[in-house]
Amino acid sequence: MIEDRLALIKQKGFMPELKFGQNFLCDEEIINNIVDLCEIGSCDRVLEIGPGLGSLSVPLSEASDSLTVVEIDKRLVSFLEEELKLKANVISSDFLKLNSYDASNIDVVVSNLPYYVMTDIMKKLFAECVNARKMVFMVEEDALQRLFAEVGTKQYGPLSILCSLYGRMVKEFTVPRNCFIPSPNTTSCVISLTRGGNELSEGLVRFLNRAFSMRRKKLINNVKELSGKLSDLGLPEDIRAEQITPEKFLELYNAIIVKDQA
Repeated sequence: MIEDRLALIKQKGFMPELKFGQNFLCDEEIINNIVDLCEIGSCDRVLEIGPGLGSLSVPLSEASDSLTVVEIDKRLVSFLEEELKLKANVISSDFLKLNSYDASNIDVVVSNLPYYVMTDIMKKLFAECVNARKMVFMVEEDALQRLFAEVGTKQYGPLSILCSLYGRMVKEFTVPRNCFIPSPNTTSCVISLTRGGNELSEGLVRFLNRAFSMRRKKLINNVKELSGKLSDLGLPEDIRAEQITPEKFLELYNAIIVKDQA
């Protein structure tokens, strides 16, 4: 598998672009394990961000009758459409700038996330793919501290809160560096998120970003609308965002922010 991908890269001149954080996954066993984790049925609408050479895209397209892939590299878009003839809706775009996909109807999301855009992409997905039941991501192992951060720690913030509120998050397995071309400088791992009962939204993401905009300040300095209202939910007026649990943040948003906007 790796040899085939190396030959393809050389033949097509697809040298990985550092600016896109490209590391092409080339291990058949890892690919199959990721697809299995997605638990896709033929009727599921699947979104893949950053398909690259289509290593995951092909088996995903075989599992689902409705696959959408979003690729920022125009060279790879042409390859996926014209040469690989991928059975999918191929969108040529920076996902962070994309607003023309049917987000609310996505059932499953899968992506190998470059570290430098991991947070922004995950926030966008939580805000827009509000009905997705499963998300499977490849991330740098060093990012796990941020994703699984507990209340009161330095890494705790909007991303860890959103992951917690989304549902059950599991570190599934590590991925050795030699499974990629080129080999990354850090070890990667695959995580899965399975939706629970909480409803996330774009408004909630904005609310959390505001709450942590100056994390050492009191919460009411970042979200002034909460002044005088925290005590109604059993919180001191001088509390900081990093001291509030994910569940309490959702309660604050639903009981105060949504109510005020009604």
